Amino acid sequence: MGLLEFSARMAARLSRKKISSWKTRSVELQDKIFEMLISKGRNTVFGRDHSFSSINSYEQFKNNVPVRDYEGLRSYIGRVRLGHKNVLWPGRPIYFAVTSGTTSGGKYIPITRDSIPNHIGSTRLALLNYIDRTAKTGFIDGNYIFLSGSPRLKDENGIPSGRLSGIVNHHVPSYLRRNQLPTWEINCIEEWEKKLDAIVDQTIGRKMTLISGIPVWVEMYFERLLEKSGKTTIKELFPDFSLFVYGGVNFEPYKRKFGKLIGGDHVDSIEIFPASEGFFAFQDEFPAEGLLLIPDTGIFYEFIPLDCFYDDEPVRIPLSGVETGVNYVLILNTNAGMWGYNIGDTVKFVSKDPYRIVVTGRVSQFTSAFGEHVIAEEADAAIVEACKKTGARITEFTVAPFFENPEGKPCHEWFIEFEAFPPDMEVFRHELDSQMQLRNSYYKDLVKGKIIQPLILRVMPGNAFARYMESIGKLGGQNKVPRLRNDREIAEILTSYL
Repeated sequence: MGLLEFSARMAARLSRKKISSWKTRSVELQDKIFEMLISKGRNTVFGRDHSFSSINSYEQFKNNVPVRDYEGLRSYIGRVRLGHKNVLWPGRPIYFAVTSGTTSGGKYIPITRDSIPNHIGSTRLALLNYIDRTAKTGFIDGNYIFLSGSPRLKDENGIPSGRLSGIVNHHVPSYLRRNQLPTWEINCIEEWEKKLDAIVDQTIGRKMTLISGIPVWVEMYFERLLEKSGKTTIKELFPDFSLFVYGGVNFEPYKRKFGKLIGGDHVDSIEIFPASEGFFAFQDEFPAEGLLLIPDTGIFYEFIPLDCFYDDEPVRIPLSGVETGVNYVLILNTNAGMWGYNIGDTVKFVSKDPYRIVVTGRVSQFTSAFGEHVIAEEADAAIVEACKKTGARITEFTVAPFFENPEGKPCHEWFIEFEAFPPDMEVFRHELDSQMQLRNSYYKDLVKGKIIQPLILRVMPGNAFARYMESIGKLGGQNKVPRLRNDREIAEILTSYL
Protein backbone atom coordinates (compact mmCIF):
# COMPACT_ATOMS: atom_id res chain seq x y z
CA MET A 1 0.00 0.00 0.00
CA GLY A 2 1.45 3.38 -1.06
CA LEU A 3 1.73 6.41 1.19
CA LEU A 4 -1.06 8.27 -0.64
CA GLU A 5 -3.41 5.30 -0.37
CA PHE A 6 -2.59 4.85 3.35
CA SER A 7 -3.19 8.56 4.01
CA ALA A 8 -6.52 8.41 2.19
CA ARG A 9 -7.68 5.49 4.34
CA MET A 10 -6.78 7.38 7.52
CA ALA A 11 -8.51 10.54 6.32
CA ALA A 12 -11.59 8.50 5.37
CA ARG A 13 -11.87 7.18 8.91
CA LEU A 14 -11.59 10.69 10.33
CA SER A 15 -14.34 11.93 8.00
CA ARG A 16 -16.76 9.31 9.31
CA LYS A 17 -17.62 11.30 12.47
CA LYS A 18 -18.44 14.46 10.52
CA ILE A 19 -20.67 12.68 8.03
CA SER A 20 -22.40 10.78 10.85
CA SER A 21 -23.29 14.12 12.47
CA TRP A 22 -24.97 15.20 9.25
CA LYS A 23 -27.18 12.14 9.43
CA THR A 24 -28.28 12.62 13.05
CA ARG A 25 -28.12 16.40 13.69
CA SER A 26 -29.09 18.04 10.38
CA VAL A 27 -31.85 20.29 11.76
CA GLU A 28 -29.73 21.37 14.73
CA LEU A 29 -26.81 22.16 12.42
CA GLN A 30 -29.08 24.14 10.10
CA ASP A 31 -30.30 26.24 13.05
CA LYS A 32 -26.68 27.10 13.90
CA ILE A 33 -25.92 28.01 10.29
CA PHE A 34 -28.98 30.30 10.25
CA GLU A 35 -27.83 32.14 13.37
CA MET A 36 -24.29 32.51 12.01
CA LEU A 37 -25.49 33.88 8.67
CA ILE A 38 -27.76 36.49 10.26
CA SER A 39 -25.04 37.55 12.70
CA LYS A 40 -22.39 38.01 9.99
CA GLY A 41 -24.82 39.62 7.55
CA ARG A 42 -26.08 42.34 9.93
CA ASN A 43 -23.48 44.94 9.03
CA THR A 44 -23.65 44.47 5.28
CA VAL A 45 -25.56 46.72 2.91
CA PHE A 46 -28.05 43.92 2.32
CA GLY A 47 -28.39 43.28 6.04
CA ARG A 48 -29.16 46.93 6.78
CA ASP A 49 -31.59 47.14 3.86
CA HIS A 50 -33.48 44.13 5.24
CA SER A 51 -33.29 44.97 8.95
CA PHE A 52 -31.18 42.00 9.99
CA SER A 53 -30.65 43.66 13.40
CA SER A 54 -34.33 42.97 14.21
CA ILE A 55 -34.33 39.33 13.06
CA ASN A 56 -34.54 36.84 15.91
CA SER A 57 -36.39 33.96 14.23
CA TYR A 58 -36.90 32.27 10.91
CA GLU A 59 -40.43 33.73 10.66
CA GLN A 60 -39.00 37.26 10.96
CA PHE A 61 -36.38 36.41 8.34
CA LYS A 62 -39.08 35.32 5.87
CA ASN A 63 -40.95 38.57 6.46
CA ASN A 64 -37.83 40.67 5.84
CA VAL A 65 -36.12 38.77 3.02
CA PRO A 66 -38.15 37.88 -0.09
CA VAL A 67 -37.26 35.06 -2.45
CA ARG A 68 -35.28 36.36 -5.42
CA ASP A 69 -33.62 35.00 -8.52
CA TYR A 70 -30.37 36.41 -9.88
CA GLU A 71 -32.09 39.44 -11.38
CA GLY A 72 -33.40 40.32 -7.94
CA LEU A 73 -29.86 40.41 -6.55
CA ARG A 74 -28.21 41.90 -9.64
CA SER A 75 -28.06 45.45 -8.28
CA TYR A 76 -26.20 44.26 -5.16
CA ILE A 77 -23.84 42.05 -7.16
CA GLY A 78 -23.23 44.97 -9.52
CA ARG A 79 -21.89 47.01 -6.60
CA VAL A 80 -19.62 44.13 -5.57
CA ARG A 81 -18.30 43.90 -9.14
CA LEU A 82 -17.44 47.61 -8.98
CA GLY A 83 -15.21 46.90 -5.99
CA HIS A 84 -17.48 47.86 -3.09
CA LYS A 85 -17.02 46.04 0.22
CA ASN A 86 -19.54 44.65 2.73
CA VAL A 87 -22.40 44.59 0.24
CA LEU A 88 -23.80 41.04 0.48
CA TRP A 89 -21.20 39.56 2.84
CA PRO A 90 -18.40 41.06 4.96
CA GLY A 91 -15.44 42.17 2.84
CA ARG A 92 -15.15 41.29 -0.83
CA PRO A 93 -15.40 37.93 -2.63
CA ILE A 94 -12.17 36.13 -3.45
CA TYR A 95 -13.67 34.92 -6.76
CA PHE A 96 -16.63 35.33 -9.06
CA ALA A 97 -17.96 32.10 -10.58
CA VAL A 98 -19.26 33.17 -13.98
CA THR A 99 -22.17 31.16 -15.35
CA SER A 100 -24.16 31.36 -18.55
CA GLY A 101 -26.85 34.03 -18.49
CA THR A 102 -30.36 33.92 -19.88
CA THR A 103 -31.98 37.18 -20.95
CA SER A 104 -29.52 39.71 -19.58
CA GLY A 105 -25.98 38.42 -19.76
CA GLY A 106 -23.78 36.21 -17.63
CA LYS A 107 -24.22 35.69 -13.91
CA TYR A 108 -21.45 36.55 -11.47
CA ILE A 109 -21.82 34.36 -8.39
CA PRO A 110 -19.62 35.50 -5.49
CA ILE A 111 -17.33 33.01 -3.76
CA THR A 112 -15.96 34.23 -0.43
CA ARG A 113 -13.20 33.12 1.88
CA ASP A 114 -15.94 31.62 4.04
CA SER A 115 -17.67 29.76 1.20
CA ILE A 116 -14.70 28.29 -0.70
CA PRO A 117 -14.27 25.38 1.79
CA ASN A 118 -17.78 24.20 0.86
CA HIS A 119 -16.81 23.93 -2.82
CA ILE A 120 -13.44 22.27 -2.18
CA GLY A 121 -14.06 20.24 0.98
CA SER A 122 -17.34 18.66 -0.12
CA THR A 123 -15.79 16.92 -3.12
CA ARG A 124 -13.02 15.64 -0.88
CA LEU A 125 -15.55 14.33 1.66
CA ALA A 126 -17.55 12.59 -1.07
CA LEU A 127 -14.44 10.67 -2.14
CA LEU A 128 -13.35 9.93 1.44
CA ASN A 129 -16.83 8.67 2.29
CA TYR A 130 -16.69 6.36 -0.73
CA ILE A 131 -13.38 4.95 0.54
CA ASP A 132 -14.80 4.54 4.05
CA ARG A 133 -17.99 2.81 2.87
CA THR A 134 -16.44 0.53 0.24
CA ALA A 135 -12.80 0.11 1.40
CA LYS A 136 -11.82 0.65 -2.26
CA THR A 137 -8.76 2.80 -2.93
CA GLY A 138 -7.65 1.49 -6.33
CA PHE A 139 -8.54 4.75 -8.08
CA ILE A 140 -5.89 6.63 -6.06
CA ASP A 141 -2.99 4.90 -7.79
CA GLY A 142 -3.62 6.27 -11.26
CA ASN A 143 -4.57 9.32 -13.31
CA TYR A 144 -7.73 11.36 -12.73
CA ILE A 145 -9.59 13.56 -15.15
CA PHE A 146 -12.38 16.07 -14.66
CA LEU A 147 -13.84 17.41 -17.91
CA SER A 148 -14.15 21.06 -16.95
CA GLY A 149 -13.95 24.63 -18.08
CA SER A 150 -10.76 26.63 -18.48
CA PRO A 151 -8.84 27.47 -15.27
CA ARG A 152 -7.72 30.74 -16.85
CA LEU A 153 -9.35 33.55 -14.85
CA LYS A 154 -10.11 37.15 -15.76
CA ASP A 155 -9.85 40.18 -13.51
CA GLU A 156 -13.08 41.83 -12.37
CA ASN A 157 -11.91 44.94 -10.49
CA GLY A 158 -9.39 42.91 -8.55
CA ILE A 159 -11.55 39.78 -8.20
CA PRO A 160 -10.48 36.72 -10.26
CA SER A 161 -13.44 35.49 -12.30
CA GLY A 162 -14.17 32.39 -14.37
CA ARG A 163 -15.97 29.05 -14.49
CA LEU A 164 -16.40 27.36 -11.12
CA SER A 165 -14.64 24.24 -12.39
CA GLY A 166 -11.71 26.42 -13.45
CA ILE A 167 -11.61 28.11 -10.04
CA VAL A 168 -11.65 24.76 -8.25
CA ASN A 169 -8.72 23.70 -10.43
CA HIS A 170 -6.60 26.29 -8.62
CA HIS A 171 -7.24 24.50 -5.33
CA VAL A 172 -6.30 20.93 -6.26
CA PRO A 173 -3.79 19.80 -3.58
CA SER A 174 -0.21 19.43 -4.77
CA TYR A 175 -0.12 15.76 -3.81
CA LEU A 176 -3.01 15.08 -6.24
CA ARG A 177 -1.95 17.44 -9.03
CA ARG A 178 0.78 15.08 -10.24
CA ASN A 179 -1.93 12.55 -11.14
CA GLN A 180 -4.39 15.07 -12.61
CA LEU A 181 -5.09 15.30 -16.33
CA PRO A 182 -5.30 17.11 -18.65
CA THR A 183 -2.35 19.45 -18.23
CA TRP A 184 -2.92 23.09 -17.43
CA GLU A 185 -2.15 24.13 -21.02
CA ILE A 186 -4.71 21.75 -22.52
CA ASN A 187 -7.32 22.65 -19.93
CA CYS A 188 -7.00 26.29 -20.97
CA ILE A 189 -8.07 25.56 -24.58
CA GLU A 190 -11.40 27.35 -25.05
CA GLU A 191 -12.72 25.59 -28.18
CA TRP A 192 -14.35 22.35 -26.99
CA GLU A 193 -13.68 20.20 -30.08
CA LYS A 194 -10.01 21.16 -30.15
CA LYS A 195 -9.73 20.68 -26.39
CA LEU A 196 -11.42 17.27 -26.57
CA ASP A 197 -8.98 16.03 -29.21
CA ALA A 198 -6.04 17.22 -27.10
CA ILE A 199 -7.44 15.49 -24.00
CA VAL A 200 -7.90 12.25 -25.94
CA ASP A 201 -4.32 12.39 -27.24
CA GLN A 202 -2.95 13.00 -23.74
CA THR A 203 -4.97 10.36 -21.90
CA ILE A 204 -5.21 7.54 -24.41
CA GLY A 205 -2.08 5.75 -23.18
CA ARG A 206 -2.40 6.58 -19.49
CA LYS A 207 -3.54 4.58 -16.48
CA MET A 208 -6.90 6.31 -16.07
CA THR A 209 -8.65 5.31 -12.82
CA LEU A 210 -11.07 8.16 -12.03
CA ILE A 211 -13.12 10.03 -14.65
CA SER A 212 -15.51 12.83 -13.76
CA GLY A 213 -17.80 15.26 -15.55
CA ILE A 214 -21.29 15.93 -16.85
CA PRO A 215 -22.46 12.69 -18.57
CA VAL A 216 -23.12 14.11 -22.03
CA TRP A 217 -19.54 15.47 -22.34
CA VAL A 218 -17.98 12.35 -20.81
CA GLU A 219 -19.93 10.38 -23.41
CA MET A 220 -18.35 12.45 -26.18
CA TYR A 221 -14.92 11.87 -24.61
CA PHE A 222 -15.50 8.10 -24.52
CA GLU A 223 -16.70 7.99 -28.12
CA ARG A 224 -13.69 10.00 -29.32
CA LEU A 225 -11.35 7.71 -27.35
CA LEU A 226 -12.80 4.59 -28.98
CA GLU A 227 -12.67 6.17 -32.42
CA LYS A 228 -9.02 7.18 -31.97
CA SER A 229 -7.84 3.93 -30.34
CA GLY A 230 -9.80 1.42 -32.39
CA LYS A 231 -10.89 -0.30 -29.16
CA THR A 232 -14.47 -1.43 -28.65
CA THR A 233 -14.92 -0.51 -24.94
CA ILE A 234 -13.42 1.94 -22.47
CA LYS A 235 -12.46 -0.86 -20.07
CA GLU A 236 -10.43 -2.41 -22.87
CA LEU A 237 -8.60 0.90 -23.21
CA PHE A 238 -8.50 1.75 -19.48
CA PRO A 239 -8.59 -1.57 -17.59
CA ASP A 240 -7.91 0.22 -14.28
CA PHE A 241 -10.84 2.65 -14.65
CA SER A 242 -12.79 2.04 -11.43
CA LEU A 243 -14.66 5.23 -10.40
CA PHE A 244 -16.95 7.59 -12.31
CA VAL A 245 -18.02 10.83 -10.58
CA TYR A 246 -20.89 12.77 -12.13
CA GLY A 247 -23.58 15.32 -11.42
CA GLY A 248 -25.68 18.04 -12.97
CA VAL A 249 -28.28 15.87 -14.73
CA ASN A 250 -30.32 12.75 -14.16
CA PHE A 251 -28.02 9.89 -15.17
CA GLU A 252 -30.75 7.32 -15.83
CA PRO A 253 -31.32 8.22 -19.52
CA TYR A 254 -27.57 7.78 -20.13
CA LYS A 255 -27.07 4.61 -18.09
CA ARG A 256 -27.62 1.99 -20.80
CA LYS A 257 -25.37 3.73 -23.29
CA PHE A 258 -22.62 4.25 -20.71
CA GLY A 259 -22.77 0.57 -19.84
CA LYS A 260 -22.22 -0.28 -23.49
CA LEU A 261 -19.40 2.24 -23.93
CA ILE A 262 -17.57 1.21 -20.76
CA GLY A 263 -18.11 -2.55 -21.15
CA GLY A 264 -16.18 -5.08 -19.10
CA ASP A 265 -16.41 -5.15 -15.33
CA HIS A 266 -18.69 -2.92 -13.28
CA VAL A 267 -17.40 0.60 -12.62
CA ASP A 268 -18.48 2.27 -9.36
CA SER A 269 -19.97 5.75 -9.46
CA ILE A 270 -20.57 8.67 -7.11
CA GLU A 271 -23.35 11.15 -7.83
CA ILE A 272 -22.80 14.70 -6.58
CA PHE A 273 -24.89 17.90 -6.55
CA PRO A 274 -22.61 20.93 -7.02
CA ALA A 275 -23.39 24.36 -8.45
CA SER A 276 -21.70 27.75 -8.66
CA GLU A 277 -23.65 28.79 -5.55
CA GLY A 278 -22.48 25.83 -3.46
CA PHE A 279 -22.04 22.08 -3.10
CA PHE A 280 -25.29 20.72 -1.65
CA ALA A 281 -25.28 16.92 -1.49
CA PHE A 282 -23.52 13.71 -2.50
CA GLN A 283 -24.16 9.99 -2.64
CA ASP A 284 -23.24 8.50 0.72
CA GLU A 285 -24.30 4.85 0.35
CA PHE A 286 -23.51 2.33 -2.40
CA PRO A 287 -26.09 1.60 -3.60
CA ALA A 288 -28.64 4.07 -2.21
CA GLU A 289 -31.48 6.20 -3.45
CA GLY A 290 -30.84 9.88 -3.03
CA LEU A 291 -27.96 12.14 -2.03
CA LEU A 292 -27.09 13.12 1.53
CA LEU A 293 -27.81 16.81 2.14
CA ILE A 294 -24.85 18.76 3.53
CA PRO A 295 -26.21 20.81 6.49
CA ASP A 296 -23.22 22.61 8.02
CA THR A 297 -20.93 24.19 5.42
CA GLY A 298 -22.40 27.68 5.36
CA ILE A 299 -25.70 27.20 3.52
CA PHE A 300 -29.15 27.56 5.11
CA TYR A 301 -31.73 25.83 2.92
CA GLU A 302 -35.35 26.76 2.38
CA PHE A 303 -37.94 24.85 0.37
CA ILE A 304 -41.08 25.92 -1.50
CA PRO A 305 -43.51 23.23 -2.75
CA LEU A 306 -43.43 23.39 -6.54
CA ASP A 307 -47.23 23.24 -6.73
CA CYS A 308 -47.54 26.60 -5.00
CA PHE A 309 -44.33 28.27 -6.18
CA TYR A 310 -46.18 30.74 -8.40
CA ASP A 311 -48.80 31.65 -5.76
CA ASP A 312 -48.84 35.21 -4.44
CA GLU A 313 -47.65 33.99 -1.03
CA PRO A 314 -46.07 30.54 -1.52
CA VAL A 315 -45.37 28.30 1.46
CA ARG A 316 -41.72 28.61 2.50
CA ILE A 317 -40.24 26.16 4.99
CA PRO A 318 -36.88 25.19 6.53
CA LEU A 319 -35.41 21.70 6.53
CA SER A 320 -37.38 20.71 9.65
CA GLY A 321 -40.68 21.16 7.77
CA VAL A 322 -40.07 19.08 4.64
CA GLU A 323 -41.92 15.88 3.73
CA THR A 324 -40.84 13.01 1.53
CA GLY A 325 -42.27 12.66 -1.97
CA VAL A 326 -42.94 16.40 -2.49
CA ASN A 327 -41.22 18.39 -5.24
CA TYR A 328 -39.65 21.50 -3.73
CA VAL A 329 -37.99 24.55 -5.25
CA LEU A 330 -34.61 24.89 -3.55
CA ILE A 331 -33.91 28.30 -1.96
CA LEU A 332 -30.45 29.22 -0.63
CA ASN A 333 -28.96 31.57 1.94
CA THR A 334 -25.18 31.31 1.82
CA ASN A 335 -21.97 32.56 3.40
CA ALA A 336 -21.22 34.18 0.06
CA GLY A 337 -24.22 36.51 0.46
CA MET A 338 -26.82 34.86 -1.75
CA TRP A 339 -29.93 35.64 0.33
CA GLY A 340 -33.33 34.05 -0.35
CA TYR A 341 -31.86 32.91 -3.64
CA ASN A 342 -33.87 30.73 -6.00
CA ILE A 343 -31.19 28.62 -7.64
CA GLY A 344 -33.73 27.20 -10.09
CA ASP A 345 -33.42 23.53 -9.12
CA THR A 346 -36.23 21.33 -7.82
CA VAL A 347 -35.57 18.51 -5.38
CA LYS A 348 -37.54 15.77 -3.65
CA PHE A 349 -36.75 14.14 -0.32
CA VAL A 350 -36.63 10.36 -0.44
CA SER A 351 -35.67 10.13 3.24
CA LYS A 352 -35.74 12.29 6.39
CA ASP A 353 -33.60 9.96 8.50
CA PRO A 354 -31.14 10.97 7.21
CA TYR A 355 -32.14 13.81 4.87
CA ARG A 356 -31.55 12.54 1.35
CA ILE A 357 -32.71 14.22 -1.85
CA VAL A 358 -33.00 13.54 -5.55
CA VAL A 359 -32.76 16.37 -8.07
CA THR A 360 -36.00 16.35 -10.06
CA GLY A 361 -35.43 19.18 -12.54
CA ARG A 362 -35.36 22.91 -13.05
CA VAL A 363 -38.09 25.43 -12.25
CA SER A 364 -37.54 27.00 -15.65
CA GLN A 365 -37.52 23.65 -17.44
CA PHE A 366 -41.05 22.38 -17.62
CA THR A 367 -43.75 21.91 -20.20
CA SER A 368 -47.17 23.21 -19.25
CA ALA A 369 -48.47 24.93 -22.34
CA PHE A 370 -51.77 23.05 -21.95
CA GLY A 371 -51.98 22.91 -18.13
CA GLU A 372 -50.13 19.59 -17.70
CA HIS A 373 -46.97 20.90 -15.90
CA VAL A 374 -44.66 18.07 -16.89
CA ILE A 375 -41.37 18.18 -14.98
CA ALA A 376 -37.98 16.68 -15.87
CA GLU A 377 -38.30 13.81 -13.40
CA GLU A 378 -41.39 12.56 -15.26
CA ALA A 379 -39.89 12.94 -18.73
CA ASP A 380 -36.63 11.24 -17.69
CA ALA A 381 -38.45 8.31 -16.11
CA ALA A 382 -40.76 7.89 -19.11
CA ILE A 383 -37.97 7.75 -21.66
CA VAL A 384 -35.88 5.39 -19.51
CA GLU A 385 -38.79 2.95 -19.28
CA ALA A 386 -39.60 3.24 -22.99
CA CYS A 387 -35.96 2.42 -23.81
CA LYS A 388 -35.98 -0.57 -21.47
CA LYS A 389 -39.12 -2.00 -23.06
CA THR A 390 -38.05 -1.51 -26.66
CA GLY A 391 -34.27 -1.97 -26.51
CA ALA A 392 -33.56 1.60 -27.63
CA ARG A 393 -30.68 3.73 -26.36
CA ILE A 394 -30.65 7.51 -26.56
CA THR A 395 -27.95 10.12 -26.79
CA GLU A 396 -30.02 13.18 -25.83
CA PHE A 397 -33.56 14.57 -25.96
CA THR A 398 -35.69 17.63 -25.35
CA VAL A 399 -39.43 18.28 -25.31
CA ALA A 400 -41.43 21.31 -26.47
CA PRO A 401 -45.11 22.14 -26.94
CA PHE A 402 -46.34 21.98 -30.54
CA PHE A 403 -49.14 24.52 -30.79
CA GLU A 404 -49.88 24.63 -34.52
CA ASN A 405 -49.70 20.99 -35.51
CA PRO A 406 -50.72 20.73 -39.19
CA GLU A 407 -51.43 17.01 -38.70
CA GLY A 408 -53.97 17.42 -35.92
CA LYS A 409 -54.40 18.79 -32.43
CA PRO A 410 -51.67 20.46 -30.34
CA CYS A 411 -49.29 18.06 -28.64
CA HIS A 412 -45.88 17.51 -27.12
CA GLU A 413 -43.04 17.30 -29.62
CA TRP A 414 -40.11 15.10 -28.55
CA PHE A 415 -36.75 15.59 -30.27
CA ILE A 416 -34.63 12.48 -29.66
CA GLU A 417 -31.16 11.55 -30.85
CA PHE A 418 -30.77 7.77 -30.71
CA GLU A 419 -27.60 5.80 -30.14
CA ALA A 420 -29.51 2.57 -30.88
CA PHE A 421 -32.85 2.71 -32.67
CA PRO A 422 -35.84 0.71 -31.44
CA PRO A 423 -36.97 -2.07 -33.81
CA ASP A 424 -40.28 -0.25 -34.34
CA MET A 425 -40.32 3.52 -33.90
CA GLU A 426 -44.12 3.65 -33.65
CA VAL A 427 -44.08 1.11 -30.82
CA PHE A 428 -41.46 3.24 -29.05
CA ARG A 429 -43.54 6.41 -29.54
CA HIS A 430 -46.66 4.73 -28.18
CA GLU A 431 -44.75 3.34 -25.18
CA LEU A 432 -43.24 6.74 -24.43
CA ASP A 433 -46.64 8.41 -24.53
CA SER A 434 -48.14 5.69 -22.31
CA GLN A 435 -45.33 6.16 -19.78
CA MET A 436 -45.96 9.92 -19.75
CA GLN A 437 -49.66 9.36 -19.09
CA LEU A 438 -48.78 6.95 -16.30
CA ARG A 439 -46.59 9.55 -14.58
CA ASN A 440 -48.61 12.73 -15.12
CA SER A 441 -52.37 12.57 -14.58
CA TYR A 442 -52.94 16.02 -16.07
CA TYR A 443 -51.26 14.95 -19.30
CA LYS A 444 -53.34 11.75 -19.33
CA ASP A 445 -56.58 13.71 -18.88
CA LEU A 446 -55.67 16.07 -21.72
CA VAL A 447 -54.91 13.19 -24.11
CA LYS A 448 -57.91 11.10 -23.09
CA GLY A 449 -60.15 14.17 -23.30
CA LYS A 450 -58.78 14.85 -26.80
CA ILE A 451 -57.67 18.35 -25.82
CA ILE A 452 -54.24 17.41 -27.11
CA GLN A 453 -53.15 14.41 -29.17
CA PRO A 454 -50.46 11.87 -28.18
CA LEU A 455 -46.89 13.05 -28.58
CA ILE A 456 -45.08 13.44 -31.89
CA LEU A 457 -41.57 12.02 -32.19
CA ARG A 458 -38.79 13.71 -34.18
CA VAL A 459 -35.76 11.49 -34.79
CA MET A 460 -32.69 13.71 -34.83
CA PRO A 461 -29.57 13.05 -36.91
CA GLY A 462 -26.31 12.16 -35.18
CA ASN A 463 -24.60 14.99 -33.25
CA ALA A 464 -27.66 17.22 -33.61
CA PHE A 465 -27.61 18.27 -29.97
CA ALA A 466 -23.87 18.90 -30.04
CA ARG A 467 -24.44 21.13 -33.08
CA TYR A 468 -27.19 22.96 -31.20
CA MET A 469 -24.99 23.54 -28.13
CA GLU A 470 -22.15 24.73 -30.37
CA SER A 471 -24.51 27.14 -32.16
CA ILE A 472 -25.31 28.88 -28.86
CA GLY A 473 -21.69 28.85 -27.64
CA LYS A 474 -22.21 26.21 -24.94
CA LEU A 475 -20.44 23.15 -26.27
CA GLY A 476 -18.53 21.28 -23.56
CA GLY A 477 -17.63 22.25 -20.00
CA GLN A 478 -20.48 22.26 -17.50
CA ASN A 479 -23.23 23.17 -19.98
CA LYS A 480 -26.34 20.99 -20.17
CA VAL A 481 -29.04 20.58 -22.82
CA PRO A 482 -32.42 21.75 -21.43
CA ARG A 483 -34.69 18.71 -21.36
CA LEU A 484 -37.99 20.62 -21.20
CA ARG A 485 -39.12 23.96 -22.52
CA ASN A 486 -42.43 25.75 -22.41
CA ASP A 487 -41.71 27.55 -25.68
CA ARG A 488 -40.43 26.75 -29.17
CA GLU A 489 -37.00 28.41 -29.02
CA ILE A 490 -34.93 25.21 -29.00
CA ALA A 491 -37.49 23.28 -31.06
CA GLU A 492 -37.25 25.72 -33.98
CA ILE A 493 -33.47 25.34 -34.16
CA LEU A 494 -33.62 21.55 -33.92
CA THR A 495 -36.36 21.41 -36.58
CA SER A 496 -33.92 23.04 -39.01
CA TYR A 497 -31.60 20.01 -38.57
CA LEU A 498 -34.24 17.47 -39.65
